[in-house]
Amino acid sequence: MKRADIIAAAEGWLGTPYQHQASRKGAGTDCLGLLRGIWRELVGAEPQETPPYTPDWADVSAQDTLLDVARRHLVEVPIGEARAGDVLLFRMGLGCAAKHCAVLTGPGQIIHAYWGRNVCTTRLVPWWERRIAGAFSFPGLED
Repeated sequence: MKRADIIAAAEGWLGTPYQHQASRKGAGTDCLGLLRGIWRELVGAEPQETPPYTPDWADVSAQDTLLDVARRHLVEVPIGEARAGDVLLFRMGLGCAAKHCAVLTGPGQIIHAYWGRNVCTTRLVPWWERRIAGAFSFPGLED
């Protein structure tokens, strides 16, 4: 798999409506569902079942579950070295667990799904940059 494959897969989800806990291209997805869908398309079967989660799951838990799972199934890279095709995780508040994810598609651009929006491309403005909690590559990535 190449970085261009990841970006093309993410672009295939553009316009998919936001739907909490869903992962169906064109029908509905949340940010985790977007990554799960890209994984299924490029890697294969999901490595573990996703348990039910509430929209505020990371706000009420001291555990950094999303970051822990990413470290188990993806390849962590230094945040400053993230490249197009890598996954970024975000903390939406100081001291909070990471609860949002996106695919970096180029310098200063991400594709993600978030509440009230379709899957879209967004500029990685300082507001987002300050919230990056981790950066990861898909396993088997050929540079």
